[in-house]
Amino acid sequence: IYLLTLYNSVRVVIRCLAVRCFGSWGLSATDMTKGLVLGIYSKEKEDDVPPFTSAGQNCDKLTTGKLRGTSNISGPPLKDFPSVVLVGLSIKAAGINEQENWREGKENIRAALAAGCRQIQDPELSSVEVDPCGDTQAAEEGAVLGLYEYDDLKQKKKLAMSAKLYGSGAQEAWPKGVLFACGQKLACHLMETQANEMMPTRFAEIIEKNLKSANSETEVHIRTRSWIEEQAMGSFLSVAKGSDEPPVFLEIHYKGSPNANKPPLVFVGKGITFDSGGISIKASANMDLMRADMGGAATICSGIMSAAKLNLPINITGLAPLCENTPSSKVNKLEDVVRARNGKTIQVDNTDAEGRLILADIILNATTLTGAMDIALGSGATGVFTNLSWLWNKMPLFKHYTRQIVDCQLADVNNVGKYRCAGACTAVAFLREFVTHPKWAHLDTAGMMTNKDEVPYLRKGITGRPTRTLIDFLLRFSQDNA
Repeated sequence: IYLLTLYNSVRVVIRCLAVRCFGSWGLSATDMTKGLVLGIYSKEKEDDVPPFTSAGQNCDKLTTGKLRGTSNISGPPLKDFPSVVLVGLSIKAAGINEQENWREGKENIRAALAAGCRQIQDPELSSVEVDPCGDTQAAEEGAVLGLYEYDDLKQKKKLAMSAKLYGSGAQEAWPKGVLFACGQKLACHLMETQANEMMPTRFAEIIEKNLKSANSETEVHIRTRSWIEEQAMGSFLSVAKGSDEPPVFLEIHYKGSPNANKPPLVFVGKGITFDSGGISIKASANMDLMRADMGGAATICSGIMSAAKLNLPINITGLAPLCENTPSSKVNKLEDVVRARNGKTIQVDNTDAEGRLILADIILNATTLTGAMDIALGSGATGVFTNLSWLWNKMPLFKHYTRQIVDCQLADVNNVGKYRCAGACTAVAFLREFVTHPKWAHLDTAGMMTNKDEVPYLRKGITGRPTRTLIDFLLRFSQDNA
């Protein structure tokens, strides 16, 4: 048995415990390939006994108190026996943290279950059953995301481990947790894959395959360079022309509403499959992470695929301009002027501000748009800019930033602001010049693209965030508009 505890969502390994025989646990030989993760809450008072979850209590009864009894016995685990992991969940009453505006109890469960499943994964057991810990969906999300690790290109891979619900309660929430977690896993896979493997064409093919298998009420259009040229998307093409990899305009539709003519929700995702910065080349340090600069496209496509699997009664359209931003003799030069699809001219003063150029021809959108957003918010939240009054209090669009964009010497607008500060704000001010719809919001997800150790149930590296947020938004939107 591995005993772990969780204080304020931080996992600490306390000790390893050994189970001496199968008979005392009532386990058969068929259970040899299974692991089990159970939850235990923190003590609320010094003299209290840490309480088990209901699943933990049942397991303790089945083993006539051996689970509680062995929790104080230390020693090395025995390879001949299945692993049982106790994970700490913090206090039982943890709910919504009003000050931080997040569901602390759910995050505790995700972090704890991920930590427990990774401990069981080390012995390379083939499956693990997990305690729902009071929230089955959060438990499954933690288990699936905690076990996920990108190793597609390695010869030696970890044994794939399946996660199942321990016990019979709350079965209806388990598939929902699987769906949310697998949606994020797909986005993470797309973003993590190396740029020489995940080119624009390959990205589009993967989305087409996954979406068509998710639901029959879907359409996928993979538009090539000739179509992009016919649409006079000069801003998009000005970025794509630096690479030998052909650009793709990916258009996906999910038609779940009973009313086929009902206007769809439209998502636009930035799809730079590798961003070198163009002629304004980035520093080599961390440039490898720019394989994930198509995170906006990855998350919106994964979110729409998940909505299709949920059979949500709404219509959704996803648009993703896909290309590379690399230096060559054909690349944009500083102070080049390009013409967008709506006729506006754009002065290019920084080729590393390419995301807004490809989105200007397409314009809710999600992008890994600016390093400035990473500086402003880090990995804690997505920046939201909107022209919707009910989102005004979240992050308004001030005209102050628009003046920096339209004050341009050679063209209608400039692709960067006049000053070094407020880069995220001037970026969205630029995009606003190409928006004609009265209901629009922009999500800048740059700070959420990677994980160091901020989110304990995700591996270090590319995250696939905020896919689950988009899925939850679509689910709530469909319920509100039913």
